[in-house]
Amino acid sequence: MTEDSTETPAPSAPLLTGFSLEMTGKDIGALQEAQPSIPPATRINVTFLGNEDLPMRVAAAAAVRAGGLVPVPHISARRLQSREDLGKFLESLEEVEATEELFVVGGDPVSPLGPYPDALSVIRSGMLPGHGVRAVSISGYPEGHPDIDADTLWTALQDKISALDENGLDASITTQFGFDVAPVLAWLEELRSRGVTAPVRIGVPGPAGVKRLLGYARRFGVSSSAGIAHKYGFSLTNLLGTAGPDRFIQDLAQALSPAVHGDVRLHFYTFGGIKTTADWIRNYQG
Repeated sequence: MTEDSTETPAPSAPLLTGFSLEMTGKDIGALQEAQPSIPPATRINVTFLGNEDLPMRVAAAAAVRAGGLVPVPHISARRLQSREDLGKFLESLEEVEATEELFVVGGDPVSPLGPYPDALSVIRSGMLPGHGVRAVSISGYPEGHPDIDADTLWTALQDKISALDENGLDASITTQFGFDVAPVLAWLEELRSRGVTAPVRIGVPGPAGVKRLLGYARRFGVSSSAGIAHKYGFSLTNLLGTAGPDRFIQDLAQALSPAVHGDVRLHFYTFGGIKTTADWIRNYQG
């Protein structure tokens, strides 16, 4: 299904309430261009990439706040070179009122650049509450992780939830994106059966070119077989087309049960651009 789909969105419209978006440190201009399509107080995750520096990350978080939106800066644990590095980042974010909610993740480097090998070590550092942090989002992987087995993933998630509680911080979970609703629902059921009640934001790719979506899927170990691609709404034989998440969102909305799956919202990965994603959401909501 393309981003021009005209299917009736009504059954899944409530799921889009309170959605969040993602941007990089280089996307300030793109965010400002997209702002007319973004509801006030929308959460905007600000990435922590290897090709960005501290001023770039802080400037992006400040731009989110200045636009009447809620910045959710990422902290990539393995990219931090020292405790002082973490402290400086938190202080800089605090100066622009961007520490209330953070997203803490292990990060890409195979070996940590400093004392933090994973998100748990950042949470356990005890530094977050002292800089105005009230809530922390952590990663969830409905389709697993290419380098980490399922038992380890579950143990790590529950350890992080416990550590956040011990530090007096509210917890939420933001998942990796996928193309198939079935593993998302199974993962949510497993999560709740383990006693985790934290709100969950299910990762969804914003509308983008099929080739680009598949590239990100390969990078993050997301399944993209021909059958799953067909269910999502694109063909692996047509890499020049575009695809939007309409069918995925509709299927998810129809299957979700608050009593079983808990508090669930959506987080959009803006692979096709912030404005393209924000415009798509606005048009889809009607």
